[in-house]
Amino acid sequence: QVQLVESGGGLVQPGGSLKLSCAASGFFFSGYAMSWFRQAPGNERELVATISTTGGSTNYADSVKGRFTISRDNTKNTVYLQMNSLKPEETAVYYCKVVKGRVAYWGQGTQVTVSS
Repeated sequence: QVQLVESGGGLVQPGGSLKLSCAASGFFFSGYAMSWFRQAPGNERELVATISTTGGSTNYADSVKGRFTISRDNTKNTVYLQMNSLKPEETAVYYCKVVKGRVAYWGQGTQVTVSS
């Protein structure tokens, strides 16, 4: 049974940093690319970043390039999202996602609020 559990969200001031974690279980973690998405109230869920199975290849939404870093530790079955220079408009619920057997699995999300 695939399970994804996000953590690390919270309240942060504009310009601050947070590091999100997504702990995975129930599948061969190192065999799958992983992604982070976010969804703000009233908006569609949007792709933030993806990482390949080994971590050797990453891709980012233009809006976060240079500020966010996706990484993974295959020994811990965990994917991370380091977020720096956060902006108020990045307030959202952040989700990790894996696609396995043409089925998309999502975590429950972690709330990130950027506000002074």
